Amino acid sequence: MNPLSIIDKYYPQDNELKHILLTHSRSVAAKAVDIARRHPELSADETFLYEAAMLHDIGIFLTDAAGIFCFGKMPYICHGYLGADLMRKEGYPRHALVCERHTGAGLSLEEIMAQDLPVPHREMTPVSIEEQVVCFADKFFSKTRLDKEKSVEKARNSLLKYGAAGVERFDGWCRRFL
Repeated sequence: MNPLSIIDKYYPQDNELKHILLTHSRSVAAKAVDIARRHPELSADETFLYEAAMLHDIGIFLTDAAGIFCFGKMPYICHGYLGADLMRKEGYPRHALVCERHTGAGLSLEEIMAQDLPVPHREMTPVSIEEQVVCFADKFFSKTRLDKEKSVEKARNSLLKYGAAGVERFDGWCRRFL
């Protein structure tokens, strides 16, 4: 599969949004693949990691986030499951799970319900090693400061809004992946 051809399908114009998506996704993919190479004991599928990292944010264009040139109708937090729907439609259910499960440090059904989040009521926490690595790598790159990788502390602090469980997952990944 060629993730760039799928991106081109949903982002046909060369504009600022596509630039943001590609730059962010390439940074996440590079970090994810680097983690896999530094930790062969994980037995992560590097090809899949690259593809999934490139596509994890495919659904952002459907959301309302003017600061990154997204002018859709849905809240930004929905981009993961919306992207998952697109990937399922494309015939890539495994990639869809990465899209769906990367928001925050993943979102448990309990967290979704407790915070009354506008996403489907189901478990959305990373399960496979590839889902975990992409989710973790994503925390180090924002879409508003494309040129800078966040420190561990800044990445960790960005998760506080999702609650303690996400921070605990992130801390566990730090111990395992760094």
